[in-house]
Amino acid sequence: MSKQGTSLLGAIVGSSLLASPVYAENASQLTTLNGLSADGAESALQSRGFKYIDSNTNSMGYTYSYWWDNGDKHCVRVEAHRGRIESIIDAKNADCHQSGGNTAAAVGAVAGLAILGAVLAHKSNHHSDGRHSDDAPTEQQYDRGYQDGLYNAPYHNFDRSDAYSSGYEAGVDQRNANLRSHHGRGGYTAVAQYQDLQGARAAGAMDELTRRGFVQVDNFTSGNARYSIQWRAASRQCLQVIIADGHIDDVRDIGRHDRCR
Repeated sequence: MSKQGTSLLGAIVGSSLLASPVYAENASQLTTLNGLSADGAESALQSRGFKYIDSNTNSMGYTYSYWWDNGDKHCVRVEAHRGRIESIIDAKNADCHQSGGNTAAAVGAVAGLAILGAVLAHKSNHHSDGRHSDDAPTEQQYDRGYQDGLYNAPYHNFDRSDAYSSGYEAGVDQRNANLRSHHGRGGYTAVAQYQDLQGARAAGAMDELTRRGFVQVDNFTSGNARYSIQWRAASRQCLQVIIADGHIDDVRDIGRHDRCR
């Protein structure tokens, strides 16, 4: 399991839970884990008969991990944010790379895709409503759009499908999230990292930007958010930092600003 998957998956249990016997549970029986620390997620879910399958983190910093219980052929999705569990819901078995579904409709969708030779690249969390379509052709169109967006292929919605359009948007968002550790510049000039500060507490994050060589050159407020423009002359990085509710809500290199010079 990857470091990212282990650290952000949610988790969730104290020593009393770890001592529980192994038995199958669905999402409705795991709701007591919501809101708890993400530390210990792997051992907690494994003690309940679940096996980690994979995970993805979106551009807002939410991590969705998928867990499979082979005993009762059940898949659940764990949503974590800022190191804590937000929700645990049942997922279609296809999300855990398993054939068959949790419902008759799911079986139909998975079977239809299997006949067409399709392997879904996206997960249920990539849909705006958090659910796969039960219609196999629609799901195929969404997945084609998702993969085009994910791999930066030109937008090619030749049949004007809403599913393709939605999938493409989700793929672009996931591509940006996957590349969040990249500073967005090429060449040989050393640059300062900043993406790791996304979601961090504002006070510590701003001090860390100073330690990394950034200087605040402008700041202003809009609504409930505070904006800070940070400039690092050595690498010519110009950051826009948005602070809301005491945390870094968004940080990005905007390239140019009147005061970044």
